[in-house]
Amino acid sequence: MEAAIDLKSQYAHAMLPKVASDEASRQEFVKSLKLHLASKVAPGNRLAYQVRAEKRYAAATGKTPGNYHEIRKAMADEPYFCFWSALQRNSQEMMWKAAQLPVERSLDTLIDVSKGTSQVGGTLTLNPDIEIPRYHRMVDIHCMPGGYHTDFVEDDVANGAVYDRAVYLYAMGRMGPFNSDIGDTTIAFLKEKFPDLAPKRILDMGCTVGHSTLPYCDAFPEAEIYAIDVGAPVLRYAHARAESLGKKVHFSQQNAEATTFEDGSFDLIVTHILVHETSHKAMRNIMREAYRLLSPGGVIIHAETPPYRALEAFDAFMLDWDTRNNNEPYWGASHEIVPADIARETGFDPAKAFEGVQTSVFDAAEAERTKVFQGGDFGGAGAWYVWGAQK
Repeated sequence: MEAAIDLKSQYAHAMLPKVASDEASRQEFVKSLKLHLASKVAPGNRLAYQVRAEKRYAAATGKTPGNYHEIRKAMADEPYFCFWSALQRNSQEMMWKAAQLPVERSLDTLIDVSKGTSQVGGTLTLNPDIEIPRYHRMVDIHCMPGGYHTDFVEDDVANGAVYDRAVYLYAMGRMGPFNSDIGDTTIAFLKEKFPDLAPKRILDMGCTVGHSTLPYCDAFPEAEIYAIDVGAPVLRYAHARAESLGKKVHFSQQNAEATTFEDGSFDLIVTHILVHETSHKAMRNIMREAYRLLSPGGVIIHAETPPYRALEAFDAFMLDWDTRNNNEPYWGASHEIVPADIARETGFDPAKAFEGVQTSVFDAAEAERTKVFQGGDFGGAGAWYVWGAQK
């Protein structure tokens, strides 16, 4: 789609909630606060560790911390870290509230708009009888009230609209005007790693509002694009958003652990920051399901933030903040996955497993210049970790 793009603002598509001046100011404050915490406050944690916490731990145990778990213990009572952590958590809760206010005010209008955006032939199939996985029901993932799946009113799109705006604020604009950087970056990796891949059917598992789904429409224009999620409100929003942007996608409400698609239905299966929001058991079920769904030679690829083994221990500690402070109980374990091991467990040939770090397609130079890398907010800025296997 040809459109004039302001690289400093989120693209105002038909489904994006319109904000009043005070709401816009509140959201911009949250985004600026997150950037300030990331670039100015968070770096002080390393100094606090080196000057105080490391020495206290060594005095108490007779050794310096050897891994991120031990660094976490050393930093647990460090005043500077506790100060930063409290601000970080508060900024997260402020972000959701700032995104909620205009959605609450305009929800009836958003629902009406969502019902009138069918233009390009995409479809939406909902399953009112779906069982929402326990790992979603028992916790509001990344502190979003109601998670991905809660309907507050009939034909609800509220949490889709909240998520769309909040992602832009959370990433401080660093995923581009369409919040599409993870999809764009994953595609860049696929084009380099599998230059002959020409998928006829593509499945995006855990698509939420389709931020990362829509780039595949442009990258593989001959392919049929399918996308699934367990949440009805995010899917209603995703469908309306895609149609308003002229992208044909077939959305359906399904659990990625066990879909209704036939064996060998897809040549490419993708996920974008899905892995850390599923349980240990579910992740393996999803990989087994991907193996069933892929055609021979097909590829499953996941995009996440970097694995801990690729980081120095202190950076791993900072990135692990989400596990205990941002309602992401599976975050830590997901960052310790070894692709060949998971492939071996789930039917794939471990020799055909792969992993890599792909430079962000959007704003990589700016991310490198400002070096925004820390736990909590957009730890993958500047690059995304991708891993998967070929059938």
